[in-house]
Amino acid sequence: QNNKQATLSGGSVMLVRPLLFSSAAIAGRSLPLTTAMSMSSTTSGDQQCGGKSAVVFLHGLGDSPAGWSSLEHQLPSLKPSLGEDVHYVFPPAPTIGITINGGYEMPGWFDLFDWPIGISAKDDKTGKNKAAQQIEEAVEKLEKDMGIPPNRVVVGGFSQGGAVALLTAYHRRKEGKVPFAGCVCLSGWLTMKDDLEITDEVIKSTPLFWGHGQADDKVLYEQQPHGVQILRELGVDVSDAAYPMGHSSHPKEIEAMAEFLERVLKKDS
Repeated sequence: QNNKQATLSGGSVMLVRPLLFSSAAIAGRSLPLTTAMSMSSTTSGDQQCGGKSAVVFLHGLGDSPAGWSSLEHQLPSLKPSLGEDVHYVFPPAPTIGITINGGYEMPGWFDLFDWPIGISAKDDKTGKNKAAQQIEEAVEKLEKDMGIPPNRVVVGGFSQGGAVALLTAYHRRKEGKVPFAGCVCLSGWLTMKDDLEITDEVIKSTPLFWGHGQADDKVLYEQQPHGVQILRELGVDVSDAAYPMGHSSHPKEIEAMAEFLERVLKKDS
């Protein structure tokens, strides 16, 4: 696809690749792609019903569920406990116009107004809340169809997907809502910080793993220490790690993610 021209609020003009956030590359190699899916596992699907827990993982801008669905095979290869008793869900983002790409339509969880994405980036609150609602509905479906409650579910994502995972796990789990087992943010950022209020139950119940590239020139590395500090000051149990990479992923990051998932999903199992 060709680059698209986008005019930013300051009047400057930039070129942005439509698939900037679709990188599932790990240390210079791509994760193998499997068939895209919305609400079913990529192994033997609903024949695995009754699974004890679930991982809901969101792709980035311009990508599809296939971009990260190989996690379903890679994570159990690192930690066997993340195999048949864990149901994997890779929801698809809607196709929307992206302001920084001059309105070019692509799969995206919400609109973007600033480039690169630093700590002062403007929020698309409507789009982000709509995306979080989609993930909440996916979690509700897991409980209805498979008997997996929210406290046995980890929500996570890459880039835009990581931002939505944070929003879903912390901002929107208000009083009366069951907290998630954990949250994973890979190269994402903490959004809607002015609206951030986290219940005591969520603080106690939903730890976070946040991995980020030290050379990330798209979602700037400053986003990680900034977001981590805010969440830690509120009492969230955060495990954070930085890796020698740009806006992508790293084998050590996936290993750390697997260790985190095993730890939080073993609780009360």
